[in-house]
Amino acid sequence: MIKTLLENFNPEDSPLIWLVCAFVLAFVIAYQTFPTILYVAKEKHLMDEPDSRSMHSNKTPTLGGIGIFLSLVVVMTIVGAMLNTKVLLLVMGGLTILFFLGLKDDLTVLSARKKFIGQLFAALLLIVFTDTRIIGFSKIFDVDILPYWVSIGFTLFVYILIINAYNLIDGVDGLAGCIALLICVFFSILFYNSGALSLATISVALIGALLAFLKSNFSSKNKIFMGDTGSMIVGFLLAFFTISFISQSQTNVDSEYFRASPALAFAMLFFPLIDTLRIFFIRIFILKKSPFEADKNHIHHKFIHAGFSHIQTTFTIVLINLLIVIIAFNMLHLNLNTQIGLLLIYGSILYCMPFIIIRLLNKNKKRIKV
Repeated sequence: MIKTLLENFNPEDSPLIWLVCAFVLAFVIAYQTFPTILYVAKEKHLMDEPDSRSMHSNKTPTLGGIGIFLSLVVVMTIVGAMLNTKVLLLVMGGLTILFFLGLKDDLTVLSARKKFIGQLFAALLLIVFTDTRIIGFSKIFDVDILPYWVSIGFTLFVYILIINAYNLIDGVDGLAGCIALLICVFFSILFYNSGALSLATISVALIGALLAFLKSNFSSKNKIFMGDTGSMIVGFLLAFFTISFISQSQTNVDSEYFRASPALAFAMLFFPLIDTLRIFFIRIFILKKSPFEADKNHIHHKFIHAGFSHIQTTFTIVLINLLIVIIAFNMLHLNLNTQIGLLLIYGSILYCMPFIIIRLLNKNKKRIKV
């Protein structure tokens, strides 16, 4: 009976049901895994020790990435048998490489050089063997199609940029998880509408895993952090989704995102990318130090210093990024260069608004006291 069902079942005939099953399976596995991870971490004293840069004061496990990885691998193994096996196996291979690198970094210490090499290798697996790459700039600055090797090099750069930009925002409770959740929701819709069921399956599975993780991440008693294990594999998948979306759009002239895909991808990843650009500018040109030297100059740190709680910071940033994406979807009719230029302007203004409002409120309070 089961054999007959499997032989006659086609996920493409019932994609919505299929995606719901993938989401539920990922959520349940992750939800059941995190209590075990917490128990082992506490028993074996695998905890993060707060330091001068930490935004928390208690010892906290940093192995949340294990639960996310496990749920993704199980979903891709079970449900992936009926989908694009080649893509799913290569994604799983890349995730496995980054999982073990991140796990070693969370448990001991891993050099930035080794992490960089691992990220390059994981990205190359997908670029070379699936030929999923950014083939051009879609007329940005009048540059269209890129030579093959330039295309591979630029796609590698985008992978490394997104993975590490995402890692840099993992500094406040729930922020990295909620930002990834928001981005995955949009990508799930885009992949579902375009018929890319394999990509949509991975995306909804990540949504399920992230929801289970956020429950523990926001917990006061059983808190767990994503750690480098989680931030690298989630960042890797966000990079993969971004490049797949741009690649599919650029190779389909009938797609409504044929020219707009870079702007939409930038809008979805606006917070991690703009925060990385800002922090590198401050470190290099203002503080005159290495751009890789950690500090408390990130946007989320500024929110905390302005009086926002961790939860307020997270949901304010997520809300702003949501508004940025909604505006971007309503600008598809404009020239791509214009879309990106306006995105930089209104995105920057939206992130400045909370601080402007706080400053005005403080001025009014001082006037009332006088």
